[in-house]
Amino acid sequence: MNGADVAQLPSEGAEARLPEVAPSRLGARSLHRLYITMETSATPPSPSGSHVMPVMAASMATVGVRPGGGLRRLLWKPGRALLRSFRTAVAFQVEEESCAAEVVNVVFIDRCGKRVPVKGRVGEDVLRLAQRHDIDLEGACEASLACSTCHVYVSHDIVDKLPCPDEREEDMLDMAPLLQENSRLGCQIILTKELEGAEFTLPKITRNFYVDGHVPKPH
Repeated sequence: MNGADVAQLPSEGAEARLPEVAPSRLGARSLHRLYITMETSATPPSPSGSHVMPVMAASMATVGVRPGGGLRRLLWKPGRALLRSFRTAVAFQVEEESCAAEVVNVVFIDRCGKRVPVKGRVGEDVLRLAQRHDIDLEGACEASLACSTCHVYVSHDIVDKLPCPDEREEDMLDMAPLLQENSRLGCQIILTKELEGAEFTLPKITRNFYVDGHVPKPH
């Protein structure tokens, strides 16, 4: 072996150079890998994590990822997770505040005279509210204004806060037993914030009400 066959080692302090290779003999991937290697060699090692950067860069070059892009996405993941958690917390808070603004507290007085405080929602009718809380208000016609079984007495202080009953409701109320001036059909009373604290009393009897001990359930 002669001196020409031995690679010349750079002296101490001299810049390391890569062997010259004809570009025509290299593919695009090899050129990219060579470029990454040259950039890594020219960059001084960082105090921490320097041993993983060349490997990471070479891996990204192999799969065709732009250098630095994958790393930035990796570094941004914790920030995105934190932002997502913050947005979720804000959404829950807004939803809770919205729900609180839509709550209407009312009281049912059942046929035995027992007071049952419940929380309703703005836009909910009294019949559905009663059924949702297992109050035995029947609603045989499913709120189609074809019966009077959801007949209730409305507390006098809120009678004027309700819209006047239409002709169909009045026709059904005419068939209700024990009719009073403050009688209304529960399916036609829509909760609003103005009805906060309202009381709805169930009559002792209703026409077509179950007589076998059955407790009405929502349809």
